This record gives sequence, C-alpha cells and structure tokens, in this order.
Amino acid sequence: MTETLYLPDNEYEKTFDAEVRQSEGRYVVLDRTLFYKEGGGQPADKGTLKWENGRPKVTDVQKEHGQIRHYVERAPSEGTNVRGEIDWERRYSHMRMHTAQHVISKVALDLYGAETEGNQIHADRSRIDFGMKLTDQKVRELEQRTNEIIDKDLKVEKSQMERGTAEDETPEGRGLFNLIPDSVDPLRMVRIEGFDLCPCGGTHVDATGELKGLDIVGTENKGSEVDRIEFKLD
Repeated sequence: MTETLYLPDNEYEKTFDAEVRQSEGRYVVLDRTLFYKEGGGQPADKGTLKWENGRPKVTDVQKEHGQIRHYVERAPSEGTNVRGEIDWERRYSHMRMHTAQHVISKVALDLYGAETEGNQIHADRSRIDFGMKLTDQKVRELEQRTNEIIDKDLKVEKSQMERGTAEDETPEGRGLFNLIPDSVDPLRMVRIEGFDLCPCGGTHVDATGELKGLDIVGTENKGSEVDRIEFKLD
C-alpha cells in the first residue's frame, strides 16, 4: 500500500523521495507519494518523477484496483529510487478552491438549509450543485457571507478522527457518512475554526484568508430542485 504523505495535514510539501514498487510501462506504483489522486470532485496532481536517467512528467494519478497509480510518459524500472515533484501552482490552486467549496457549502446550509449535491474543482473556476432554487438575492447573500468568512482568516485544521466522534461532531448535512464505507476508520476531517467540520480527503489551505476573495460568476438550473453556481477566486 502506498503511504499518502499529504495526509492528514502536509499539503504544502512539494518534493519527496520514494521507491518504485511496481512498474507497468504506462504507470508506476510507489511506496510513498505526495501526489493527490483524483477523487471527491478534485482533479489529480501533476508534476514530475526524477531519477538518474529520466525526468518524465506525471500526467495523472488514479486509485485503481486498490493501487495509487502514477501515470508517466516513461516509467522507471521496479526498485528505482525517484524524487517526485508536485506542480505546485496547480496543487495550490486546487487547495484554495477546495477550501472555498467547503466554506460556500456551509454558508448555503446555514442560510437556506441547502445541502451540496455535487461539486467539481478546477484550477481557474469551480462549481457546486445545491439542493435549492437560486434567486439573485440568494446568490448575492451567498457571495457576501462567504467573503465575510474568508476575511476572518479562520484557521483550517486537518486531522484524523475516530469515526464515532466524527459522526457525533459533524453538523447535520455536512457528513454524507452513508457514502463512506464503514471500514474507513479513523476519518480525515477538515475543521474550519468555529464554523465547519466535515470528512474530506482533499487538499486544503491552512487559513481562509488564503482564499482572498470569491466571486460567483454564473448560475445554471440542473433539475427541478437543483441549481448550480460557478465561482472563481481572486
């Protein structure tokens, strides 16, 4: 099993050393990694693997058949010691966007009782689907309240928590514990100081002030009771 070095709270590290445990031409499996695998609405990290005779790009990272597979332009042989380097600009953009998604999702829940039905994060823009109908006034309120939370520069803590404790402490509408297999225990939790707590394996910043500011740039109807917002960050 690959050790995930960014968990629970090591998202700011950019390089790491590892050994190739399996090499299959298109992809390699490492004994440890900082690369985020695609999941939870967040794209995979990209970057490079370096060793004595090569420096191929890591083009994708996926968890398949229980393995974290790093897809590369050219695979080193099994047993090779490599240095991985994250595309930091891409990683940090995703960290900011994912934390922003947590903030605005909790704001929607607090203001309107609207749960998040889905989300997709990108480096430049992201989207969230809410279980409610949006009006111009609601959009303005969502944006204003989210920016108030950002301006407070609240601490964002990431930690492992025993599942029973997590289920007890997580606000109603923020857990989706029914979608997490019972075997996952403890859970990686993301807490925004005095504001939010929810399970999440994604990468996040350490304080809401790093988001600087959020603009809702579009809305779209996705069904009878679901509307989508699209947002970007300063």
